[in-house]
Amino acid sequence: MLTPERYYEEITASTQALAGLVDGADLTVSVPTCPDWTLRQLATHVGRAQRWAAQIVSTESAQAIAFREVPDGRIPDDPAQHAGWLRAGADRLVTVLGQAGDVLVWASGAQRPAGYWARRMTHETTVHGVDAQLTVPSGNGRRGPDGRPAIPADVAADGIDEWLTMLAEPGDGDPDLSDAVLAAGESLHVHAADVPGGTGEWVVRHDPAGITVRRAHEKATLALRGGASDLLLVLLRRLPADGPAVAVHGDPDLLHRWLAATRF
Repeated sequence: MLTPERYYEEITASTQALAGLVDGADLTVSVPTCPDWTLRQLATHVGRAQRWAAQIVSTESAQAIAFREVPDGRIPDDPAQHAGWLRAGADRLVTVLGQAGDVLVWASGAQRPAGYWARRMTHETTVHGVDAQLTVPSGNGRRGPDGRPAIPADVAADGIDEWLTMLAEPGDGDPDLSDAVLAAGESLHVHAADVPGGTGEWVVRHDPAGITVRRAHEKATLALRGGASDLLLVLLRRLPADGPAVAVHGDPDLLHRWLAATRF
């Protein structure tokens, strides 16, 4: 995991980038990576989610708060206010999290330290920022030197860790790595080559005890290797698996099954 300050920094930066993409854009266009949403719905989701998490933390709620009942949870009708509304949601979230410390609050069906929401909202915002960038390709989003959407490597690696851990221990509504996805004895090795110190490798394996995920370097049924940002975006179906971003070694059928079943 990253430091709280790093999460706050990324929430602010990724929201700023999203606000710049939304500002002046046609919000009726469909989001290619979230085809059920328009750009307006995407922006509303991010701004409301940040306010929702802030409301849970600020009230020290021990139970879920209705998502659609969050105060100021609707993007303004006035296009001139769109960017400011997004930035205000991020600012409130960061402020509330910074004041909360490790107070226990409701988080994904359990009582967890408030810092859980710093991590969760960081990755919610960065990934949906990429969705906006893919919707407005001419906008000034965050890109790598090759022109692809880019998330900072440390943040992307933490996003991979969160995603794989979530899949290994699914909660309500999370994808389940049943035998149809990862059969007994099969494994997935993910290697983020640009993350130093041996912290950028994970192995997800279906052992007799069930699905496990751990940091390791070992042979697997399927291996994915690339930069952390590209890997995260392939795993979350924001970049194509057969593109130049990630090297794929092993069983292509497992890759197809994995991506078909694990949607963010």
